[in-house]
Amino acid sequence: MRLAWFGLVAPALVLNYFGQGALLMADPRALENPFYLSCPSWALYPMIALATAATVIASQATISGAYSMTRQAIQLGYLPRMDIEHTSAKSIGQIYIPAVNWTLLAVVAAAVIGFGSSTRLANAYGVAVMGTMLATTFLTFFVIRHGWGLPLWLCLAATGFFMLVDLTLFGAALLKVHDGGWFPLALGAAIFLVMATWRRGRAILAERLRDDSVPLEPFLKSVMRDPPQRVSGTAVFLSAAADTTPHALLHSLKHFQALHERVVFLTVEFRDVPWVAFEERVVCQRLGARCWRVRARYGFMNRPDVAKALEQCAALGLDIEPMQTSYFVSRQRVVPGTGPGGMALWRERIFAAMARNAGNVTDYFNIPSNRVIELGSRVQI
Repeated sequence: MRLAWFGLVAPALVLNYFGQGALLMADPRALENPFYLSCPSWALYPMIALATAATVIASQATISGAYSMTRQAIQLGYLPRMDIEHTSAKSIGQIYIPAVNWTLLAVVAAAVIGFGSSTRLANAYGVAVMGTMLATTFLTFFVIRHGWGLPLWLCLAATGFFMLVDLTLFGAALLKVHDGGWFPLALGAAIFLVMATWRRGRAILAERLRDDSVPLEPFLKSVMRDPPQRVSGTAVFLSAAADTTPHALLHSLKHFQALHERVVFLTVEFRDVPWVAFEERVVCQRLGARCWRVRARYGFMNRPDVAKALEQCAALGLDIEPMQTSYFVSRQRVVPGTGPGGMALWRERIFAAMARNAGNVTDYFNIPSNRVIELGSRVQI
């Protein structure tokens, strides 16, 4: 990629933009369309074909990037689960997300139809590009300061210089806000609102569940004083917090009045790193009375796979037979409310709608669907 950029793409872009600038200096009337007017008349249609091909290639990169970023945002807790289809058996990053694909189609169609001209669309594009450059420069400070460990004065000087340039360009682009430049700003604000609402809503939901939950180890000790009937097989209870009793277990004991011969409390944790090493991915802990606590850890580039994580537990003393294992999953129905510490009611309704339409947890965590039992509860936020 570096060779392609520095050897071909960057020189071509510089020559292209310098050529257009030279044309405008020689003939200001070419401002109408400097790109095509910089070509000889016989090259017009070949350049249209080349530009169309470049647009198709760029759109594929945009679509692939949207899939990758959406998947990472889901695993970092900024978006609800979505159906993710893996389109390659060899490459883990080759994915397809139907919801993102259709959303992109709707947004692009609305932009093309709504703007009606390439000039107004170019104004929106300019604001989007300058805003992206400004955000990238801002984030670069954290990379070179905290990632690379460079001195603070150097980080401030380097990013401050480029930030000044980007602010100048972004300020110039803002002059086109009223003529199409508002579109990327509105779209970005809407996406930020959705992500912030989901993040905040998940934090409130976790707090409510924590307040209503029972600590796991004291609960197991109290249950084992007068143990219920144990049935054959293994029960895996998925829990968001490793130290609290899953609601699915409480409902299971209430309705079935029995425990499986072996009980596993599984918590899936996502780290703020791209990858978690295979040997660090699973942690097992004995709780006594044939109960285990398992933590499966993933980075935002890893594909969560509960079935494979449980297979790794065999080397740690927990050997599970897949065909004798049942998975118990809690499904919360979120009810908007006016409790203290919550969000505005309209944001709570947005969060409830997103939670209701979130993707299936069994598909997302690669849990065998024919071995899953879902137990629901209502939670007011």
